[in-house]
Amino acid sequence: MAISDTNATLRRGESRARRRGLAILGFLLTVATTFLGLLAVTFFIGRVVPIDPALAIVGDRAPAHVVERVRLELGLHLPLYQQFWIYLKQALSGDFGTSVLTTHPVLTDIKRVFPATIELATVGTIIGAVLGVPLGVLAAVKRGSIIDQIVRVIGLVGYSVPIFWLGLLALLLFYARLNWVAYPGRVDIVYEYSFTPVTGFFILDAAMQRQWDVLWDLFRHIILPGSLLGYFSLAYISRMTRSFMLNELSQEYIVAARAKGLSEARIIWFHALRNAAVPLVTVIALSYAGLLEGSVLTETIFAWPGLGLYITNSLQNADMNAVLGGTVVIGSVFVGINLLSDLLYRTLDPRTRSR
Repeated sequence: MAISDTNATLRRGESRARRRGLAILGFLLTVATTFLGLLAVTFFIGRVVPIDPALAIVGDRAPAHVVERVRLELGLHLPLYQQFWIYLKQALSGDFGTSVLTTHPVLTDIKRVFPATIELATVGTIIGAVLGVPLGVLAAVKRGSIIDQIVRVIGLVGYSVPIFWLGLLALLLFYARLNWVAYPGRVDIVYEYSFTPVTGFFILDAAMQRQWDVLWDLFRHIILPGSLLGYFSLAYISRMTRSFMLNELSQEYIVAARAKGLSEARIIWFHALRNAAVPLVTVIALSYAGLLEGSVLTETIFAWPGLGLYITNSLQNADMNAVLGGTVVIGSVFVGINLLSDLLYRTLDPRTRSR
């Protein structure tokens, strides 16, 4: 019997290891396939756009033989599948070409501007989560009341109002009229030469260097665009929190908790919200990814020197290398955060591990 039990235990262990190995292999194949599809879509969209990369480099007044030589150097005379193969090899090595606008490698430009986008999206997500989750909980608890209606209207406006219109209105009110925030940009010109960034994340750098005047100036610049993004994040997070909480509050364990005499506050915040927090992780992660990729208009309105503004300026100047490189980076980050949120969901919810 002992030998039989030992063999059964070994077989179960081998089966679990096999399933785990297959799950890891499937995850890696999913990542590779998704990234390959992202590169393919980005490449072919770049080829469909009616912009000649050779003319963008040499200008439309260049002689025909110069344009033709540049086309040969770029490989534009090759079939599309060969061009894609070259693009794929270069992209996998981190080479997205040289920006026509800055004359720097695209990856170097992205490393310079992307921290600003991450900083802005992080502030927006923090604001959206800190305010959106309590509002969603309150709306679910007070379902059908005036409070619930107000929260739902706030979310509806966040979904409906164009961000560029709301951004311009916020600038007119809080900057031009009330002078509560600093003018568009990331830092005052006074500190551009006295402040030396190290990591590219200005708020972190200023705090580490204990330059409190610079930190305050950075706060006055980021608070308005960060709050604007936070509002749109709040609209999504509060709506989803309300939905999750309504589902949890209708479960039998809530009825049992009330029958045991637990306080309503404990039931809501320590039982219902705890179970609703598992899918909320995915919601907040996707909201963060959405702010990273969707802050183009916000960065343009507030002259925020991030990846969104970089792509906008590159597109206006027909700098397709920069546009495609920025698009691939944003898409990769979105896919990465999506996969990370899925892993966190499986880690926090044991019921999904066996699926």
